[in-house]
Amino acid sequence: MPGITVDRDMCKGCELCNLYCPQGIIGMSKEINTKGYFFAQVHDPGRCIGCMLCAVTCPDQAILFHGTGVQYRLYDYFPAGQPGSK
Repeated sequence: MPGITVDRDMCKGCELCNLYCPQGIIGMSKEINTKGYFFAQVHDPGRCIGCMLCAVTCPDQAILFHGTGVQYRLYDYFPAGQPGSK
């Protein structure tokens, strides 16, 4: 199951992760970190779809993505017999 971990002391509370999360599972904590910011916090980790938009948009690289390593292949990009096909 995919998920994220937020480094509370690296987060500056810009809320970009909250803005770009398509599931809306990231919110701001009611506590402050060592820098004096309200840090991002995952409220419903079971709904994470693993899109990594939060980690990509974080300017401070405070979000670490972890997943199962499963990759889904929705399309066969190279038809059989074409270069690059298996």
